[in-house]
Amino acid sequence: MAFITEEIIKQLQTQMEKIDEPLKITFQNVHNGYQRENLVRFLKARDGNVSNAQKMLIDCLNWRVQNEIDDILTKPITPTDVYRAIRNSQLVGTSGNTKEGLPVIAIGAGLSTFDNASINYYVQSHIQMNEYRDRVMLPRATKKYGRYIGTCVKILDMTGLRLSALNQIKLLSAISTIDDLNYPEKTETYYIVNAPYIFSSCWKVVRPLLQERTRKKVRLLSGSGRDELLKIMDYESLPHFCRSEGSGSGSSRHSRNGTALSDCYSLDHPFHQQLYNYIKDQAISVAPTGSVHVDFPEPDAEDVNIAQTIESEFQRIGNQNGVCHELKITGD
Repeated sequence: MAFITEEIIKQLQTQMEKIDEPLKITFQNVHNGYQRENLVRFLKARDGNVSNAQKMLIDCLNWRVQNEIDDILTKPITPTDVYRAIRNSQLVGTSGNTKEGLPVIAIGAGLSTFDNASINYYVQSHIQMNEYRDRVMLPRATKKYGRYIGTCVKILDMTGLRLSALNQIKLLSAISTIDDLNYPEKTETYYIVNAPYIFSSCWKVVRPLLQERTRKKVRLLSGSGRDELLKIMDYESLPHFCRSEGSGSGSSRHSRNGTALSDCYSLDHPFHQQLYNYIKDQAISVAPTGSVHVDFPEPDAEDVNIAQTIESEFQRIGNQNGVCHELKITGD
């Protein structure tokens, strides 16, 4: 992993002062007053190479301008029933903060089906959550904890992961590429919980393909991961699927002392209510307008290789279990 010095930060900063005004405007929405910290993100993503980091950042800013990302939080997904259908099939939410103040993002990777709306709706929703995290949640955490907070932790629940997940690899690859190229180094650690055999098998072949800085971020926890996660966050910040002592969440709800705990994926959860109301409040119009089309950046060679490796491993497992014929790649 490259060591980011003040000299190379200043070199990149000098180059960014030369960009056109539209790019400067969208860059302000990226760094929110913390320019240095965000230059470091792109330098880390390109192993300290100033030229490569500059190209990555300018490509990101052009993508934002061309796709009007600065305005995406003014474009609610309507009607509400459509948004609820997305929330029921794209399982993601927040459950609190770590003891250091980092937002905790919960992702139901195993049970997300992505089958209630078009790919454009899911991409729009994903980018809106990224932008809300960066423009609202992280600045709020920075103010509350009295220090700059620019990253989150993600807890991926693999409960229910099946071979049929391969059907959504095109959508998942598109979302992953958007994050890799336009929101680099925003996740401090990925915690994997409730992992079935199919994930463990894929992880063994994918792990060697990842860059060292990515491998160091991923932690595969035993069962629901509760005991390990309680070392970095309070019980109240645990996602609902981590609150049981055993492995597997089984249900979207758990209870403690007889009190029901809300499902952080649900549209009725406070986080999603705040997010959805924020977007509606910012909106020029709340009339149904269809999904927002966002151009998908071309994945780099590493991401393509990883996706192909996952697909091959899923097919191998499918062949072993005699269910390979059920898999069909979709996403168009």
